[in-house]
Amino acid sequence: MRIARFAKGDGVAYGVVEGEGEGADLSLTIAELHGHPFGTQPGGVRYTGHRYPLAEVRLLAPVLPSKVVGVAGNYEGPEEPDIFLKPSTSVTGHGDRIAWPLKLTERIEFGGSLAIVIGRLCREVPRERAEDVVFGYACANDVTAADLIAPGGQWTRAKGFDTFCPLGPWIETGTEPADLELVTSVNGVDKQHARTSSLRWDVPSVIAYVSQIMTLLPGDVLLTGTPEGTGPLAEGDEVSVTISTIGTLTNKVAVRD
Repeated sequence: MRIARFAKGDGVAYGVVEGEGEGADLSLTIAELHGHPFGTQPGGVRYTGHRYPLAEVRLLAPVLPSKVVGVAGNYEGPEEPDIFLKPSTSVTGHGDRIAWPLKLTERIEFGGSLAIVIGRLCREVPRERAEDVVFGYACANDVTAADLIAPGGQWTRAKGFDTFCPLGPWIETGTEPADLELVTSVNGVDKQHARTSSLRWDVPSVIAYVSQIMTLLPGDVLLTGTPEGTGPLAEGDEVSVTISTIGTLTNKVAVRD
């Protein structure tokens, strides 16, 4: 089930994306839900009866997390996860611009990642129970101001700018994350290609590790890491992150005023 958050007119709602298209195919439809889906078992959601063509709504970031926790270098095989935080204000949706703060950084880079969306409050989750706290998965782009990464690995300033965490286009609740294909492209040219089976710390391990440190709330997002091939973005570039069985997240870069 593909759960999206969308805007139509002055209203914002959650809905189930219906149809067989990939990415954010505008031929799809979206069935509006009552309230939000967190705490509801897939299949137990309540529909309002309203359906809209996807072309007539604007997809938003599928969640508004209290925090985003990322794992650095997870495709390179760290001995222990190296985690960082991105603020909730860094999250933006499919089709939104990536706002480049050119006065503060001269080099921003893309970083495609599988995002885990947490479904319920949890702490100290055993690896074997990790699946119980997952609501679903989404595509993410861990945008980084590469020239601001401080010696010793201080990542907050480099990763925390507004719009530096595109997320979407929706949450897929029914996928198996162990061996998904991830491709990041810039202006139609593939730059990153990997499978999640190459993660040193897989989804259950990431959840177990992070939840030992901090309580996770419904809607919180964990970024499992970006593969080799990260590179610079320029004004006007269109960057897409595609993950098999989930969809395609696309954003363009624009210099921030």
